[in-house]
Order: sequence, then structure tokens, then C-alpha cells
Amino acid sequence: MTHIYSKYPKHYLAVDCIIFGYDIAEKELKLLLIKRSFEPALGQWSLAGGFVQENESLDDAACRVLCTLTGLSDLYMEQLYTYGEVNRDPGARVISTAYFALIGIHELDPEIRRKNGAHWRSISNLPDLIFDHRVMVDRALKELVEKVKVYPVGFELLPEKFTLVQLQNLYEAIYLRQVDKRNFRKKILSMELLDKQDEKERETSKKGAWYYRFNLEKYKELARNGFFFNLTVS
Repeated sequence: MTHIYSKYPKHYLAVDCIIFGYDIAEKELKLLLIKRSFEPALGQWSLAGGFVQENESLDDAACRVLCTLTGLSDLYMEQLYTYGEVNRDPGARVISTAYFALIGIHELDPEIRRKNGAHWRSISNLPDLIFDHRVMVDRALKELVEKVKVYPVGFELLPEKFTLVQLQNLYEAIYLRQVDKRNFRKKILSMELLDKQDEKERETSKKGAWYYRFNLEKYKELARNGFFFNLTVS
């Protein structure tokens, strides 16, 4: 019965999506941004977002925004934090819940990206973002760094098959530092979650490097029995 709350102030509720992708060729973590199409801040760089509709949950709204922008569904997505500073949006009192999502750049159809005016920008060279969106991104990055150490979410950013070098490059791009090759390989292989393929990647070297696949079902089974994924390496 909405009339019970009619004497209380009303606010707008929104979601903002921090969409990370990994560029294997450039060995860089990237962020999917759009140019804002309405005032305030028309034409400026922004996260993808939108207002929550009357018949939507927060998660449903974030899924809608993600699917509309990328054409992809069933993506890795996680609720991050709610931002409610009084003056965070000069247009009105808007309370926004941020989500971060992980997608493989190879999965996103370039035509859909162009149609929606979305652009991949390197994390190491981001443009100025509207409102408090940079604060959202920085928080999401910290969360991602901690998350990939103890959960195998990094594989969401890679193709289905990958080399150990490509996997290490991904972690270095997220950590923004180099890691010891020997320790990294020893640790990831000791968990026995990677299935070695009968195929080599030969584009970057004549000798070639073996492809691997992450065995999600095996990870789930091990996790149910108390297995702890840990890829903290120096």
C-alpha cells in the first residue's frame, strides 16, 4: 500500500555497470565505457547504467543494462556497493548500486559494440569519468584483485582454451605488476584444475605452447569438499 509512505521523500534508484574485459593481444585489462547521451554531462565518458524500473529487482536492472549493451547474457556479474552521496548526480537525488562484470573481449560482437557506442579503454589510461564513476571503478578494481586470488573468476576473461603464458599475462594485467613465472606455473598446475589439450598455440613462437582449459566442474566438486583456490603469488 504505497499511500502509507506518501509523506516521505522519493528518490531515483539506478544501477551502474563496471564491465571489465581482457585484451590478450595487448595484454591489457580494459573497461567498457560509453559517451553519455543526455544531460547532465552529455557527451562525457560514463559507465553503462540506467534507472531501475518498477517491475525490476536491482539484479534484473543490471542484467538488462549489460544485455542491452553487449548482446550477451549469463555473464559473471557481482553487486559491488551502493553510492548515495546527496549531490553525486547534479540532475536529481539518485542512489546508484554498482555492479562489476567480467567478459571476454573476444565474446563481444564489434558490430553490437559500435551500434551501442561502447568503447574499450585501457585501465592504465582511462579518460575522466562523470560523477563518482571513477570511485566506482577504483573500488571494483580492488575487489577484482582480491577476488582473482581466491576464486577462479579470472578465467571468465579468457577464451575457452589458453596457454599458461596467456594466463600469467592476465594476472599480471590485473595485479599491475609482474609475477614470478616459475612460482605461478607451479601453483596453478598443482591445483590440477587445468586440462592440457593436444594442441599448441603457434602464433607467437615456432616451438609453440600447449593450450589448456579450465575444468569448472572439477573445481565445483573440489570446492564442495573444502578445496580452497589460492593463486597469491609473488
